[in-house]
Amino acid sequence: MQYGQILHRRGPDESFLNLNVGGFKQRVERSILQRFPRTRLGRLLCCVSEEAILELCDDFSPTDREYYFDRNPCFFRNVLNFYHTGKIHLMEELCIFSFSQEIEYWGIKELHLDSCCSNKFQEQRQFAEDKDWDRRSGEQQQQFGSIDSSMEELSTMDKDLEKFEGTWCSEVRKNIWLHLENPGYSCLAKGIAVASLAVVLTSIVAMCVHSMPEFHQVDLNDKEIEDPVLAIFEAVCVICFSVEFLVRLAVAPCARKFMSNALNIIDFVSIVPFYATLAFETVDEENEELENVGKVVQILRLMRIFRILKLARHSVGLRSLGATLRHSYHEVGLLMLFLSVGISIFSALIYFVEKESEESDITTIPVGWWWATISMTTVGYGDTCPVTVVGKLVATICIVCGILVVALPITIIFNKFSMYYQRVKVSCISPCSPP
Repeated sequence: MQYGQILHRRGPDESFLNLNVGGFKQRVERSILQRFPRTRLGRLLCCVSEEAILELCDDFSPTDREYYFDRNPCFFRNVLNFYHTGKIHLMEELCIFSFSQEIEYWGIKELHLDSCCSNKFQEQRQFAEDKDWDRRSGEQQQQFGSIDSSMEELSTMDKDLEKFEGTWCSEVRKNIWLHLENPGYSCLAKGIAVASLAVVLTSIVAMCVHSMPEFHQVDLNDKEIEDPVLAIFEAVCVICFSVEFLVRLAVAPCARKFMSNALNIIDFVSIVPFYATLAFETVDEENEELENVGKVVQILRLMRIFRILKLARHSVGLRSLGATLRHSYHEVGLLMLFLSVGISIFSALIYFVEKESEESDITTIPVGWWWATISMTTVGYGDTCPVTVVGKLVATICIVCGILVVALPITIIFNKFSMYYQRVKVSCISPCSPP
């Protein structure tokens, strides 16, 4: 018996079709499907050959007279509702692309969308298309960038490991270097990284606490001295920093490359002030006639703030921020240019508008620069502000222009930050595993 004869065979169930959509079985009346003859199920009624049937469904059982479709069974309930009502509705659980693919498969036109869903469908599809375009463009850039970055990281790691061959204590140095440089190498490496981070945070907290008046002390000569407890914390932290730096320098595959690395330069700069301060304090005690030694010591103590930058070694975000600023100098320069032009224009305008008012504090153009700077950057300290009506109008235009000027390059910088953040995350994945 031919497929067409089976399909149109007369019998007690001649008015029904047995449909199986992704495991969801349903008997549907032919008269309902005939309402929309141009749909997939409507065209199925006209099939008279095996080839024609299998072009419209995924499988067919002659014995059970069952048509199988490998599609979403949940959406098929929506399709059945369409044959009864003549209208199709959006499904919240399906994205707009999946919904479009489903109605295209079943042969349902977008014109059949109900009025409650038509506008929403158009808006979501337009938004999804724009989003998909941006995503594809970003993925292409990020894909090539991430691949290049990861390959570069792998190549750099391999080259560094090759430099250990033939050197003194190569295996021991390589093992120590991997534990210190790569926190993902082993549990011990993670522990070392956590301990180093804890020392950095302790040093920063001690530096902040030292500025509190409760911890200020003076000697018998009314000379300011450090609190003994904080001094101990300071010494312990610096010793830890020094040991870590010297060990990493000793086991580094290339000392010149090690010293040229930005993070290692930060480590060195954060250590030097402590020892320089000790040396100058010793000189100050031996030669009391040197007047500028105290100022030098204060400057060196101020340089302790560079220890905050040591957090970049343990923070993906900070390293990404540094890479973004390093590679976004065009955008940052553009932002500075926009702000400079705006500040110059509005400082002159506000000066000529406010100079006749006795109550106004904007008496010179340099004061107008300060006012325009805090206005365009939307900081608004309130220490200087216009008092005339025209001045307030100029201030309003200045603030609006400041928002627009700052927002334009920020988008480009943010996209670059996202790209470099992904790159740094990829580079943090260890290409080497412990033996």
